[in-house]
Amino acid sequence: MTTINLNCDLGEGGKYDALLMPFLSSCNIACGGHYGTVESVRTAVDLAKQHHVQVGAHPSYPDLDNFGRQSMSLPFQDLKESLHHQIDLVEEACQLYTVNLHHVKPHGALYNDMRKSPELANLVLQVIQERNKDLVVFSPPRVNFQNEIPDSIHIWIEGFADRAYQNDLSLVPRTQKNAVLHDPDLIFKTVFNMIKHQKVKSISGEEIDQKFDTICVHSDTPNAHEILKILTTQLSKNGIKIGRKS
Repeated sequence: MTTINLNCDLGEGGKYDALLMPFLSSCNIACGGHYGTVESVRTAVDLAKQHHVQVGAHPSYPDLDNFGRQSMSLPFQDLKESLHHQIDLVEEACQLYTVNLHHVKPHGALYNDMRKSPELANLVLQVIQERNKDLVVFSPPRVNFQNEIPDSIHIWIEGFADRAYQNDLSLVPRTQKNAVLHDPDLIFKTVFNMIKHQKVKSISGEEIDQKFDTICVHSDTPNAHEILKILTTQLSKNGIKIGRKS
């Protein structure tokens, strides 16, 4: 069977993290930039450990007011210090619960801005490199990293099960109609196409070639539990299992 890593953004104040966790390979835990406290991070890490789910930090622009979904113009040193502080919160919880920090996935506008700014993409890699860790970075497709990627850093290209794509493989803005997918059957077809055929159908109907290493379902999609339940069942029936990979 083909194996795919399925991830979800958690620790963001949602009520259903405990229901979602059993379906996942990896989770990305909000760590104070867009949401999160020491307590919420520890709760999420503990839950991930119980379900043998790989733990990732989910840092963002330091922007609680806008949930990290608006671009910010910050001095790079200030942003770097904020990202270190956010990742520290997750790493400290990992040490408390004796689990490994597996990956880092930027959130929201920071994640999307990596596609627009090679300098910003490189800053994210600098943060990881400065931590002297063999960490995975979850990245959107077609990021132009400014510098050569260090051997210790592993880039996993991420696809979104419940978001629509534009022709350049950027996400359709949430302000636009049909940017977020809710129909579990449509989401299954989207993900199956991503995994089996390594293709994405854009919102205009164009089929675009792209290989993905991990697939995300958002926890704040209202029917996320139903989506994950149907998605994992249907993928299994079609020869694709949800699993961990290092």
